[in-house]
Amino acid sequence: MPPKPKFTKEEIVAAALELVSEKGLEALTARDLGKRLGSSARPIFTVFKSMEEVQEAVRIAALKRFESYAEKAMDYTPVVKQVGMQMILFAIEEPKLYQLVYMSENTGATNFDGIVERLGEVAHLCVEVIQRDYGLTQADARVLFEHVWIYTFGIGALCATGMCRFSQEEIIQMLGQNFMGVLFYAKSGRMTMPTPVPHKED
Repeated sequence: MPPKPKFTKEEIVAAALELVSEKGLEALTARDLGKRLGSSARPIFTVFKSMEEVQEAVRIAALKRFESYAEKAMDYTPVVKQVGMQMILFAIEEPKLYQLVYMSENTGATNFDGIVERLGEVAHLCVEVIQRDYGLTQADARVLFEHVWIYTFGIGALCATGMCRFSQEEIIQMLGQNFMGVLFYAKSGRMTMPTPVPHKED
């Protein structure tokens, strides 16, 4: 009979998430996670097969934490702009988790579809809200979301890496101007997304 786990999966993931939040993904080693749990590394592997499996669980938990930020935007109009505000706030308050969710290498993605899948339910909700509130087709709403997300991601990356600091007023102005500009092109029927260059293997 296998040994009874000393910690639950939820307890291990919670400890790992806080470790990554404080020190970054590179700090998530079996030894350091064991210390965070007040134990050796051995109990981790009665629940997880490998540290790679722990890392994936932490990434999912980090995305859920972001979703808790995004949920706050549902009571505001426009929703998409507020989601952008919450995304940047997440980058400012949880820079290591932002880097994990949005800035880690994604070798399986060759176009924006791969990114959307990593974003989870928030992305699909934003596209639905854009389509509903601005009278766009699903295709145009999707392209608008992609343009706006890329711009918002850039601001978030600058904040998460400490390269820039913006006031809330500056962020509101930048996101508003970007959204209205992209919306104008969407309604004109002239907006498209560029075709990505295929990734070349070394």
